[in-house]
Amino acid sequence: MTDTPKASAVTRDNRVKVWDPAVRVFHWSLVAAFAVAYFTPDSNRDIHEWSGYVALGLVFFRLVWGVIGSRHARFSDFVSGPKRLSDYLRRALKGQEPRYIGHNPAAAIMILFLLAAVGVIGVSGWLLTTDWGWGSETIEEVHEIAVNITLVAIALHVAAAIYESVHHRENLVRSMVTGHKRR
Repeated sequence: MTDTPKASAVTRDNRVKVWDPAVRVFHWSLVAAFAVAYFTPDSNRDIHEWSGYVALGLVFFRLVWGVIGSRHARFSDFVSGPKRLSDYLRRALKGQEPRYIGHNPAAAIMILFLLAAVGVIGVSGWLLTTDWGWGSETIEEVHEIAVNITLVAIALHVAAAIYESVHHRENLVRSMVTGHKRR
């Protein structure tokens, strides 16, 4: 189940380059853009809106990078079918899930969900600034519900990263900073 790195990608300290700079900058920039938008008070509406536009731009970038990016950035590397996902989840419930160099099948679902959720938040937020959507309670409700669902997903994402870090004895947060994981 696990993927094997190319021999040339392994460093002297037995670490392999997994996350390219574009993936890492995207990840932490999206964290920052979401946080700025979420924590910006109503009195600074411009900052809220611009951080939302940045988040939307980042999602668009990640969709493109998911097709043309480096090996582990590509959706084809980690998005799998339902059988592989259910097998992974069944094994995970027993604490026997395999370690992946790139994203595991459950992480793939979370990534796709978060990209879609941030997309819904960004588009609904933008619509609220247009003549068509201005003052729409429905769009505002979609925007707020999407934010709340995304907050839950973020909490699950962080909890899963902590669990995997402990379970597989590997600091996944550090790997998202350095780009390297244990071989």
